[in-house]
Amino acid sequence: MPNRIRRSAGLALAALLAIVAIIALDVPLAATQRGERTVAITVGDRHACALLDSGAVMCWGDNIDGGADAPAGSFSAVSAGSDYTCGLRLSGAVECWGDNYEGQADAPGGSFSAVSAGAGHTCGLHLSGAVECWGDNYEGQADAPGGSFSAVSAGWYHTCGLRIGGAIECWGDNRFGQADAPGGSFSAVSAGWYHTCGLRIGGAIECWGDNGSGQADALGGSFSAVSAGVLHTCGLRASGAVECWGANEYGQTDALGGSFSAISAGGRHTCGLRASGAVECWGANDGRWADALGGSFSAISAGGWHACGLRPNRQVECWGDNSYGQTDAPAGSFGAVSAGRGHTCGLRPSGAVECWGDNGSGQADAPAGSFSAVSAGAFHTCGLRASGAVECWGYNRSGQADAPAGSFSAVSAGAFHTCGLRASGAVECWGFNRFGQANAPVGSFSAVSAGGWDHTCGLRPSRQVECWGNSNASDVPAWLRRVGIPITGTGGLLPRVGGALPVKVITLALLCASMVLWMLWVSMQRRPDRG
Repeated sequence: MPNRIRRSAGLALAALLAIVAIIALDVPLAATQRGERTVAITVGDRHACALLDSGAVMCWGDNIDGGADAPAGSFSAVSAGSDYTCGLRLSGAVECWGDNYEGQADAPGGSFSAVSAGAGHTCGLHLSGAVECWGDNYEGQADAPGGSFSAVSAGWYHTCGLRIGGAIECWGDNRFGQADAPGGSFSAVSAGWYHTCGLRIGGAIECWGDNGSGQADALGGSFSAVSAGVLHTCGLRASGAVECWGANEYGQTDALGGSFSAISAGGRHTCGLRASGAVECWGANDGRWADALGGSFSAISAGGWHACGLRPNRQVECWGDNSYGQTDAPAGSFGAVSAGRGHTCGLRPSGAVECWGDNGSGQADAPAGSFSAVSAGAFHTCGLRASGAVECWGYNRSGQADAPAGSFSAVSAGAFHTCGLRASGAVECWGFNRFGQANAPVGSFSAVSAGGWDHTCGLRPSRQVECWGNSNASDVPAWLRRVGIPITGTGGLLPRVGGALPVKVITLALLCASMVLWMLWVSMQRRPDRG
């Protein structure tokens, strides 16, 4: 299939897909616990990355191509593209990760002073001022002209550079006039999807190219920075206020109040960097699973496309997708809550388990009697009896509900497999095992999470995370191995670490509980038959 057709199909599909973005989120939670702060942010189509003051890069969001799997080590800059990311090492070398279908992640050797990741191509600025691009070149977007530049910005199918004298020069796709830069001097340039924006020396923003959603209708007044996204644009005022314009079907132009020091507009969401180093984002968030409620919680659990929290008064409150009634928590007190794919289960103070939401496979038909813990999976649920026995119910085609005999101290139900923690610390798993996700390694663990479809993760007593199963899913990020954040042993619940954590910890809970790949895969599957 020609690149143009393939990319058009890809864009059409992307318009229908959920854009995984983090709303009003202090993203680098683990970094904050280490005393680090964010110094720069970059937003791609469906993921975002932060550069910490230590030089480490931390990414979040859609990771289907590995664009959020930032390598270890120090960087001086980072740029998030469509489904990949590139970082600038302290040595000046460029290193990229994620989607590489067009060779956009195959960075050439040599030293660079800046890098910009686009849709399928990447451009770097050499110390000499020369621009070098690689990757997709169907529209000529990688054919950088000669001469010196002071900045470069790679868009979807076009690229723009800022000449030393302040003139903007663009190359590549120009069907909407996005490469027809106006004359005069600029101090910055940002290439979006089919439009481009420049910041004049006086602070005015001028945009050109596609304006079907008003993304090129720059607001008046003075700005200190500009960022062009797919169908929207955002500018940073000298006061630190952010103002956005263009498409707003996902709330991507509804900028938060207060002062920011940097701004980055992505596909259908936007992120800003506070002076404190905190990152806050707004916009697309399909399923609304990241829209945590205000107030205090003592525990949280992230499910397929919804999440639930336990209030200090022991009431359960849920938010997100409610297609099956999975967020309609019953009244009364609970001691624990676990959110599955389309159902939720809570543990009453009496020890009774009560479930609500999807029950197509009997996963919400909790048996009578007393339990000490409960874990909701995709289409099955497991509970831990006071005696230590595990009892499961619901879908059982892969044997995920066939709990072995004996005593356990914890249980975690995944998509189609389940794992339990023995009193000795050994992990035992059962159910679907195509990728080895049920082949628990030997040795002692203090917690286990089977939240993924094709992998499982456990926490060693040394606080190191060890995962098994699909290698793409079980490669623990270096920063997580170093931090040693505790993971759940009960179906997506992240224990509170060192006192009161903000509700925004839900996203880290998804990561540590290895839920992301489960959501990406399970949500696309047809409901299993019950025959």
